Amino acid sequence: MAEWVCGCCGRWRISVELIHGRYVYRLAHTYPRRFGGGRNVLGEVGSVDELAELLRRRTPVDLADLREAA
Repeated sequence: MAEWVCGCCGRWRISVELIHGRYVYRLAHTYPRRFGGGRNVLGEVGSVDELAELLRRRTPVDLADLREAA
């Protein structure tokens, strides 16, 4: 599974998963441990164009702000 995080704070994450023969891009917002941790899934889409639109609507970051997670 590939994963990308935002370069600004690391709390916005995109994962790519193969589900029933299709790749799904999942956008999640993670919370720091000091606030209880956890992950809030904001949406799942099937293409990069839809991912860019989801990022534009739901987050302060865009595709250019993402980097591959270590």
